Amino acid sequence: MVDRLRIAILTHSTNPRGSVVHALALGEALCGLGHEAVVHAPDPTGRGFFRGARCPVVSVAGQPVTEPTVALVRARIADFLAHFSTPAACEFDVFHAHCGISGNALATLTRRRLIPGFVRTVHHIDTFSDPQLAQLQERAIVDATRLLCVSRTWAATLAAEYGAQADVVGNGVDGTVFTPDAAAEDAELRRGFGLGPGPVFLSVGGFEARKNTLAIIEAFAMLRRRVPGAQLLVTGGASLLDHAGYEARCCAALEREGLEVGPGRPVIRTGPIAQADMPGLYRAADTLVFPSLKEGYGLCVLEAMACGTPVIVSARPPFTEYLAPGEALSVDPDDTGAIAATMLASLEPGRRGRLRNAGREVARAHAWEACAARHLPSYAALAPGPAPVVAVATGSAAWNITRRPGDA
Repeated sequence: MVDRLRIAILTHSTNPRGSVVHALALGEALCGLGHEAVVHAPDPTGRGFFRGARCPVVSVAGQPVTEPTVALVRARIADFLAHFSTPAACEFDVFHAHCGISGNALATLTRRRLIPGFVRTVHHIDTFSDPQLAQLQERAIVDATRLLCVSRTWAATLAAEYGAQADVVGNGVDGTVFTPDAAAEDAELRRGFGLGPGPVFLSVGGFEARKNTLAIIEAFAMLRRRVPGAQLLVTGGASLLDHAGYEARCCAALEREGLEVGPGRPVIRTGPIAQADMPGLYRAADTLVFPSLKEGYGLCVLEAMACGTPVIVSARPPFTEYLAPGEALSVDPDDTGAIAATMLASLEPGRRGRLRNAGREVARAHAWEACAARHLPSYAALAPGPAPVVAVATGSAAWNITRRPGDA
């Protein structure tokens, strides 16, 4: 049994990105288990988090930045350091970072002896061409006292590339929010985006390379030659990273394929969507198309399944960790023709019924409360007290890292 803990959860943004969604839901579940979890994020706009939360939240004052990504990342680290600059601001039992930005801030606070150490969840590892971003990403991993991952895939990657041990905590979905039951607002949502009789294919994540958006666009163009009334709804895309080059390639592909973009057009690009509208958006879609090239877990997969929407995913980890054959349609994400064929196959009525039923079972098995409970041993190891569950190392041993020869 873990005593009541006061936990500071830090994430990089107030926008609806996967790790931010995870941080808020984790905070809510921890509070439901009797702990006090406070979610923090830099908020240069002052608008607060993208949705209301059933846990305490703090919008950390953020400096406006118009410079490139490195300057933006450093500014957000500085925002956290300014907020937690005094011992009084650091009166938490556990600090938990959900991104490289907050991980770097907590690494600095640890070295300043304002906090004794921190937990870091590595959702996935990016590949950066900029050496400064690569160095910051590594520091946020190497300097963590304890590491967590949402999937076995990324835990294995940390072990192979960093010699680091990470506990796997999984992910969750709120079945009271994401439900197959139609809401009164669903019809207005369809009208607002100009969705016709369909079929409607949904892509979540905006125009981003790791989301494989270019392949989705090219596959959709192939599908429309067979199904002229089909529409592609591309939602999301709020990111601190610069995706302008890849976005330009996606826009060029749309123009080359003669796919008009806008409400009521073959392709509808929504940008970030209010949390309250996401369940209706999943219900409006015939299929979620998510052949991601690099994913931490795939929260939108669970959300779509909870709403009764069939899902197409990449036939690779982490999806193969938690999805059995028959629960989703799997495809080689590098094969555009296969993606198009699988999109068409997802429309077959008998197959859709089986996928809907199986998907709802998958969603029901992913309760946030169970995910939150899996965090508690790591928290207890860091929390102050005479008898922590696991002895906490100090000095160089505290990094939970064994550097391999040649890595230095």
